[in-house]
Amino acid sequence: MTMNVLRVWFSVLLIGGLLLGIPAPAWAFCGFYVAKADTSLYNQASQVAIARSGNRTVMTMANDFRGDVKDFAIVVPVPVVLQPDQVNVGKPEILQHLDAFSAPRLVEYFDENPCESRPLFSHESMLRAPAAARDESARRQRGSLGVTVEARFSVGEYDIEILSARESDGLETWLRQNGYRIPPGASPLLQPYIRQGLKFFVAKVNLQEYARGGSQFLRPLMIAYESPRFMLPIRLGMINAQGEQDLIIYLLSPQGQVELTNYRAVKIPSNMEIPVFVKNEFPEFYRSLFATAHQRENRKVAFVEYTWDMGNCDPCAAEPLTPEQLRQAGVFWLTPNQPNRVFITRLHLRYARNTFPEDLIFQETSNQQLFQGRYVLRHPYTGEMNCPAGRQYQQALNQRLEREAQTLAQLTGWDIQAIRRKITFPKPVSTPTTPWWRTLWPDRGS
Repeated sequence: MTMNVLRVWFSVLLIGGLLLGIPAPAWAFCGFYVAKADTSLYNQASQVAIARSGNRTVMTMANDFRGDVKDFAIVVPVPVVLQPDQVNVGKPEILQHLDAFSAPRLVEYFDENPCESRPLFSHESMLRAPAAARDESARRQRGSLGVTVEARFSVGEYDIEILSARESDGLETWLRQNGYRIPPGASPLLQPYIRQGLKFFVAKVNLQEYARGGSQFLRPLMIAYESPRFMLPIRLGMINAQGEQDLIIYLLSPQGQVELTNYRAVKIPSNMEIPVFVKNEFPEFYRSLFATAHQRENRKVAFVEYTWDMGNCDPCAAEPLTPEQLRQAGVFWLTPNQPNRVFITRLHLRYARNTFPEDLIFQETSNQQLFQGRYVLRHPYTGEMNCPAGRQYQQALNQRLEREAQTLAQLTGWDIQAIRRKITFPKPVSTPTTPWWRTLWPDRGS
């Protein structure tokens, strides 16, 4: 059944602008990259990228619409009447690259032979991370509904109108009269934006342009504007919501991390050793980890999954974006042949109307601390270990594997017994003993 309803976006322009109680082991930012927890893990994960410096902002909205494109439309509150050159159609692969670069990741290490001499470093010493409106003729009044079409133009496969409204009931009626089927409850959510004097960016698919382009998917929409306030309204996206929604936000800044100011943000549990078998179950592992952390935080926090300088990565789930790719992502402050910094903050929200009743408000900071959602596999050494250190290693290995099992159970809520059954515990080491009396006469021949 085709859902001919208005696709109202959570992502919008800036208006006017656990840790769990588990000690993290001493691991470096490195290891062999194995897998990543990108947005493909979720059935519906909306994505938005915001490049922000000063009052200037470029927002990219990824379209995850499923269905007949003739039924697609978005409504985005915006602070100003946008002109055609402030709107662009982006490349989906840029958002895919941002996702891959910043996704939580699985890394693995391999234990060395404890009987061989070790280099003069330890995992502890490796903890240090690398320094890491085209013309006025478009303007018209629509009767007594209080809705004005401020501008009308097309960009790529999208036909765009910029609307202003005096009251939400009038705007809802106007949208219905113009072929948009608004789900119940839209008017109360539109009213706060009307009170703030915002305009409404409305986009539909131009079917002829879409067919001419030959694409199977709708491309992202990008909007550039200036505004002193830094926020992302998400309430409109709850009109069509069926329960909780996942939202991934990539925030790009020349200064450092971008932080939420009106909701708590916590770092996703990270940097923990887990059993090796998770290598084959990483999607299930991270979905369970996120759901468990989300529940423990009463479903009312945003999770920080990545904060990093775009100039490097360690380990790399994807290579850093090139200067040209960053420009395509909306990073406008890059200057050729000059040192340029782009710092990325990845936030992951799972939200509903009752848990996130307010729009998101951000602030730029100069905090350049590096963080990543990172999970460590340590492969035991399985060769011969005919030395005291080898016997000590084997004796300690059982305890380590049990700690990994308990950590996995705490992170995911999985059954501890089922976890233990998937782990290969080594057999107890039999340490040969020397009869005590032989030590009395060490020089005696046999």
